[in-house]
Amino acid sequence: MSYPGYPPQAGTYPPQPGFYPSQPAGYPPQPGVYPPQTGGYPPQPGAYPPQLGGYPPQAGAYPTPLPTGSWGGGPSGGYPTTAPGSYPNPGYNAGVQGGTMPQQQYPAMGYPGQPGQTMPGYPQAPSPNPPMPGFGGAPAPMPGYPNAPSPNPSMPAYGGGAMPVVPPVDRGFRGTIKDFPGADPLKDVEVLRKAMKGFGTDEQAIIDLLGSRSNKQRVPLLRAYKTSYGKDLIKDLHSELSGDFRNLVMAMLKSPAEFDTSELHNAMKGAGTDEACLIEILSSRSNAEIREINRIYKETYKKSLEDAIKNDTSGHFRRLLISLAQGNRDERENVDVSLAQQDAQMLYAAGENKLGTDESKFNAILCARSKPHLRTVFYEYQKMCGRDIEGSISREMSGDLESGMLAVVKCIKNTPGYFAWRLQKSMKGLGTKDRTLIRIMVSRSEMDMLDIRQEYVKNYGKSLYMHIHADTSGDYRKLLIKLCGGND
Repeated sequence: MSYPGYPPQAGTYPPQPGFYPSQPAGYPPQPGVYPPQTGGYPPQPGAYPPQLGGYPPQAGAYPTPLPTGSWGGGPSGGYPTTAPGSYPNPGYNAGVQGGTMPQQQYPAMGYPGQPGQTMPGYPQAPSPNPPMPGFGGAPAPMPGYPNAPSPNPSMPAYGGGAMPVVPPVDRGFRGTIKDFPGADPLKDVEVLRKAMKGFGTDEQAIIDLLGSRSNKQRVPLLRAYKTSYGKDLIKDLHSELSGDFRNLVMAMLKSPAEFDTSELHNAMKGAGTDEACLIEILSSRSNAEIREINRIYKETYKKSLEDAIKNDTSGHFRRLLISLAQGNRDERENVDVSLAQQDAQMLYAAGENKLGTDESKFNAILCARSKPHLRTVFYEYQKMCGRDIEGSISREMSGDLESGMLAVVKCIKNTPGYFAWRLQKSMKGLGTKDRTLIRIMVSRSEMDMLDIRQEYVKNYGKSLYMHIHADTSGDYRKLLIKLCGGND
């Protein structure tokens, strides 16, 4: 006990930031409550009243606070330390590009020790929101995951946890054609006019100009040419050029949506249908792009894209195309792993685990779910039944539907890899599918051509540049090489 005039006794509690407010000097810790002191200090305003059932003072002193920036004594500034084996699939991120799993946080809560974040509750008390099982507080697996009997006895049960979902990483601009600094449409059309005027055509001038302008700098040239010379640039170029070089130049002077619309129309025009072109465009474009294609198609050809598809295709393949043509895919980036596991089981039940195939279930999942979600579904499917989704589709389907479903899966799994595959097929063997080559080189030159080139070398052991150089010739080759952007 302390008496007036005596100095404070040793062993009292030092003030702790963020803990109980400091007590008047001289009061040692007492079990229970503070009894009235004879001749001591009168009660202080704001002091703690007797607590019933509260936190009794600890014998000795408060436990040593955790080091700043750690959780459970872990490294400062990092993620919370975790016991070995707590990650359900250790080492998975080593083979995944794009960063690590984003950590779940609750409102007004962060990792203790980080600036500007406080942990609700008493110090060292259990958090009201403890981390949930899985990666960084990811939702716990559904009942039956893992090591529990499958709710459907014929359905394989999962082992291990969920795949860490890696968000797409913004790697910056991945195209090969950029805006040309200071481009002036009136000066550009003057160069084009001079290249076509008189005897002969200066194709190199056309290649140099169009190959160094972005699409948004090329399209205005049509109006600028008519403004300056009262003539149609498309008609003049069409009369001066020929062959695949002319087709490539014409493609480069259309907006992306106009070009896609014309390609879809040509794929369904006349005898036969280019089913691969329909799938390529509809499975790789965003909702907004597909809606714009629908608008332009109706405006240009006086009937809807859906009606055109109905007239030219049939069966489950028609239903797949019509679903994709709605432009109504979920585009959220977040992934519900439990829902992905349910979808994987539904695909298994609709195919491998069924006599016959429920194509409509494949259609509903592949055309409506977001691409990040579907990548998780494909992973969970392979983990569940030991084979990839492509193998199951090939065993369960055939013809155009099989090709269409496989193309959708390939494009969703790895879009640059899908386009590298399409380019390789267009130049493989005898002859070249120039329409496919032109379409992909033009449409991806400002999107992901650098990534496509990397996938091409990795998958086929030869650069895209060298394959184009070996398979094409003349001015056509020169302009394609401009779009390719270089050798690897």
